[in-house]
Amino acid sequence: MRELPAGDDAVVLDFSATSDPAAAALTAAHRLRAAAAAGELAVGDVVPTAHAVLVQAEPGTGLDVLAVRRVLHRPHPAPVGTGAGDGRETQIPVHYDGADLRAVADHAGLTPQDVIDAHTAVSWRVQFMGFAPGFGYLVPESGPAQARAVFTALGRRAQSRPAVPPGAVAAAAGYSAVYPRTSPGGWFLLGHTDIEMWNVADEPPARLSAGDVVRFTCVD
Repeated sequence: MRELPAGDDAVVLDFSATSDPAAAALTAAHRLRAAAAAGELAVGDVVPTAHAVLVQAEPGTGLDVLAVRRVLHRPHPAPVGTGAGDGRETQIPVHYDGADLRAVADHAGLTPQDVIDAHTAVSWRVQFMGFAPGFGYLVPESGPAQARAVFTALGRRAQSRPAVPPGAVAAAAGYSAVYPRTSPGGWFLLGHTDIEMWNVADEPPARLSAGDVVRFTCVD
């Protein structure tokens, strides 16, 4: 783990050199959030990304980096690689009618039904939130190796779409996601869901958060 200063009140913990950077980042974020909730660590926010975690103190208070290190280095019952996170599980029903379903199948040498079966067989973990409010980057955490390989081997579309509708279920570059609102996008569209992913009237407004587990189900 590398520590990279981010101003006077924050540090970036970089796990890119570890054997499993995604799992290490999620586990670190979980431990730090748990310590903060228990009153053992004074931080304003803990933000996981693909391979790193931003630890932010309240503005002007300064970050106790030694306290951060103590939390990360003490024994913990949830080791890196178990998918430790906030732990909520969400099922998202999907109509697999996406415009790119056939293209994904052709890329993998499979049928569209094979792709649907693979997408629903995988347990997905929200690695981090980004791009747009409520947009969760989901990584294939568990499930048959062949099913996970379908998506880890998939890149992005050669050309992005100027507008992807809300509820679109997509995959690209080893991730899956649900678009929370209309936005440009270069991911392969597998289908759509009627589940609302972002609503400012809800508390919290985002249906997903980093560390959550997502299971997609086929409703057709």
